Amino acid sequence: MQYNTIPNTDLKVSPICLGTWVFGSDHWSGAKRDDCIQAAQTALSLGINFIDTAPIYGNGLAEQLVGEAIKTRRDQVILATKCGLTPQGKKIICDLKPLTILKEIDASLQRLKTDYIDLYQCHWPDPNTPIEITMETLLKIKEAGKIRYIGVSNFETDLLDAAMKITPIVSNQVQYSLLHREIEKSILPHGLQLNVGILAYGPLGGGILSGKYKEAKNFPASDARSFFYHFYQGDKCKDILAGLENLKQLKKSPHEIAINWVRQQPGVTSVLVGARNSQQVKSNFRALSWTLSAYELDFVQKQIKP
Repeated sequence: MQYNTIPNTDLKVSPICLGTWVFGSDHWSGAKRDDCIQAAQTALSLGINFIDTAPIYGNGLAEQLVGEAIKTRRDQVILATKCGLTPQGKKIICDLKPLTILKEIDASLQRLKTDYIDLYQCHWPDPNTPIEITMETLLKIKEAGKIRYIGVSNFETDLLDAAMKITPIVSNQVQYSLLHREIEKSILPHGLQLNVGILAYGPLGGGILSGKYKEAKNFPASDARSFFYHFYQGDKCKDILAGLENLKQLKKSPHEIAINWVRQQPGVTSVLVGARNSQQVKSNFRALSWTLSAYELDFVQKQIKP
């Protein structure tokens, strides 16, 4: 496997990163504890050395499962987690205040069974806390040796610029798929200009680009496929499924095509792909054995439109 270096770091990461939102089980159905642990261990065995998690996933459950999976293999993992999303009743609030971050980093370290995080990311912007105060807090945590590098997630260009005036930012984790290409307008070219790595999440559009769905679906209101990935209903879903049908002539799995399309875009350092068991990890891994040609990239974009 050819590894990519997150810009301005010594972190050499696999082109596919194991995303663990599904480990939390709160917004995805069907994930089982042992399956999640085995999924992470299978990823490491295959050479997928990059794992991304967050304390908000299952209110700490995802971090606990990752910690269990890597406890004897910490030196094999580039470990990323996040801060700044806090449950408040049925709501989730963005909170990047210093006291919140200082509390979250110690809790994450404990759950992950480690004494340092390779990449620590602000999960979402907090409009009520000046970015300068947030970044200064992260710098203190870095100086204390608890984190190695600072990243952000879901940051627009102006906020990224403001953060970088305080401290180097090495990555921006953003949603990117054939169905969601908004970052191409400014975030992706800006990242290339600043030499900030793009970590792309949601390459399968919440699973609809996997090819396993044959008709429109209605998920419970608590399911991420109803409130975060808006691709499963009505004419939009029908158009997507029709496009996937046209991809059959490429004789490759739709989900491998979707993953490869994202990972082959300029500026993308790694693609975060979720998996609830070892079989899904292995299936995702197969995408790394081939690439799309220039003709195929163009053909895919014509079939699957954002």
